[in-house]
Amino acid sequence: MTLRGMCRFALAGACVFGGMAQAQERPDEVYSARVSRVFDGDTLWVKPLQGGRYRKLRLDGVDAPEICQRGGEASREVLARRVLNQVVEVRVRSQDDYGRGIARIVHQGDDVAAWLVGNGQAWSYRWRRSLGPFSAEEAAAKERGRGLFAEAAPELPRDFRKRHGPCPMPSRG
Repeated sequence: MTLRGMCRFALAGACVFGGMAQAQERPDEVYSARVSRVFDGDTLWVKPLQGGRYRKLRLDGVDAPEICQRGGEASREVLARRVLNQVVEVRVRSQDDYGRGIARIVHQGDDVAAWLVGNGQAWSYRWRRSLGPFSAEEAAAKERGRGLFAEAAPELPRDFRKRHGPCPMPSRG
């Protein structure tokens, strides 16, 4: 079997040959942009400073309340106060099933997702048994009773979506 044939069977986009791994992934897309719209607590639109089309992004590593869920509008407002019309650094690592870039957003040196979780406006994104990348920030926000965690038992967005489905689209009047 050729090296190329062996690579077809390798997992996670890496080819392992003789104990050495060669990454096959493309590097992250990094650019500066101005935030033009905040849709909800974890989704926003940006316009790259170098030009080009507007881009819809989802904050990497967080799950904010749905906009129709209790705390959803507050989460959106907190994020908007921080980044709307501001210049941010964007690092897109992949795309989700909806075509949004999954991105790390940095504003004034702060990771916006970590900041949002630390202020109790989102949960660290859980995956399987992992409490996610911002579990320490979430624990601190819970301990201080900040934002969503001022409630006795705030509902995880994934549980809300299971019970209610997606939020209805706003009507145009």
